[in-house]
Amino acid sequence: MSKNNTVYIITGPTAVGKSKIAYSLAQKINGEIVNCDSIQLYNHMDIGSAKPSEAEMSTVKHHLYSIVNPDYNMTVATYQKLALTVIDDILSRDKTPIICGGTGLYLNSILYKMDFAGYQGNLERRKELENMAAENSNEYMHHYLTAIDPESASRIHPNNLRKIIRAIEAYESGNSIKPLSECPVNTKYDFKLFSISMDRQDLYERINKRVLILVKNGLEQEVRTLLKLGYTSETPALKAIGYKEMIEYIEGRSNLREAVSEIMTNTRHYAKRQLTWLKRYDFSVNLETHKNDNVDQISNEILKY
Repeated sequence: MSKNNTVYIITGPTAVGKSKIAYSLAQKINGEIVNCDSIQLYNHMDIGSAKPSEAEMSTVKHHLYSIVNPDYNMTVATYQKLALTVIDDILSRDKTPIICGGTGLYLNSILYKMDFAGYQGNLERRKELENMAAENSNEYMHHYLTAIDPESASRIHPNNLRKIIRAIEAYESGNSIKPLSECPVNTKYDFKLFSISMDRQDLYERINKRVLILVKNGLEQEVRTLLKLGYTSETPALKAIGYKEMIEYIEGRSNLREAVSEIMTNTRHYAKRQLTWLKRYDFSVNLETHKNDNVDQISNEILKY
């Protein structure tokens, strides 16, 4: 395949250093970075989502960062359309796209030919499902999804109510998303997929340190600003790790120490889930980084492939 179709993908668990590696690589290959993190898409959510710095964004062109407000319902289908459009634009200018992030469904929508055509959500039915969840529980809804569409249920965490409801809607409309095993790889591009890893204990320590840095850098004030703008704990984007725990603290349901501890715990659990789904990519190259941040070494290693 033509070199002009090369698309680099830098993925891995949260806090492993993907953004810095992508930035280092972009400087070496005249690349542009495309966001593949579901929370970094949102405005006003810079600190908690650990977006690249203003200096990095001014030096290397970044795409799909801070493009919608927190109350916007970003679907995988919409992200796919945006990302593929950006990738084609970058390639048309003889630059190299570098996809960076760890949101699995978004990454899959780029890597595979996932067809979302024909699916339209039914707002009335969605409200019924939301009421059903309120009267019962997330677990109840996940059991319901398992009964009608076990394939989709196996891919969705039992606590992710929004995705559970979307999956039920998709199934009932006859447009349930196919499992990856039935989706061919998107051969339009020459993907170079790199999964960045780190010793598990080192990663967990790094996560804990990063949470403390986010708090020091003003996470609480960022959340307070979001609440003043009219967003609430029910706003989908604010259910993200770091934001939901800080809202509980601000609303008096926990103290700051408890909130910080909960953010650390939930982030570690999220990283563990990411490590599990990353194993499915048998065509990826696994590169191990260190807690010392050997960013330049890793980006040089990527260029060997």
